[in-house]
Amino acid sequence: MDEVRTVVSRDGTTIAYGRYGTGDGPAVVLVSGAPGTGAGEAPLARLLARDFPVFVYDRRERGHAPAREVEDLAAVLAAAGPGAAVHGSGEGGALALVAAAAGLPVAAVSVFEPAYDALGALPEVHARVLVVDGGASPAPVRRAARELSALLPRARHRTLTGQTHEVAPHVLAPVLAEFVAESSELE
Repeated sequence: MDEVRTVVSRDGTTIAYGRYGTGDGPAVVLVSGAPGTGAGEAPLARLLARDFPVFVYDRRERGHAPAREVEDLAAVLAAAGPGAAVHGSGEGGALALVAAAAGLPVAAVSVFEPAYDALGALPEVHARVLVVDGGASPAPVRRAARELSALLPRARHRTLTGQTHEVAPHVLAPVLAEFVAESSELE
């Protein structure tokens, strides 16, 4: 990690984030699947940092309103700068989609097997979206990913052969990097 900084969310809460890399590409904000520290995203961040500045932040503990989490992500996106992409797995993917539906300025959203309970407002997502699942994940998870990509107006779906919900960062990173680079070229 190149540096650790903080931003202040709308409600005054201090949010810590780490920045990896100094690449020339657009920034990528990684949203961890579970509340708490973003340290679990470090392996993916290091791989993506070869091409992009990558931001990883600490999410609030469980029990906070989703609106607070969206405000936290907004603060990190402001630090990342215009044209940033967002990627999240599991609950983090659902949060990334909810934030995009709420109008946060994201250039592209990538999600890996997002929690399926946030679909109410998702057709309002206007950003480009990549919905990814693991080929060795349970059938209902894979079906949910396909259904989600069909619901979103600018989404596409991709299955990573042999991967489960615990996706290998070295398998996900090139897919995510290609999507972010392609999305930035289309803007």
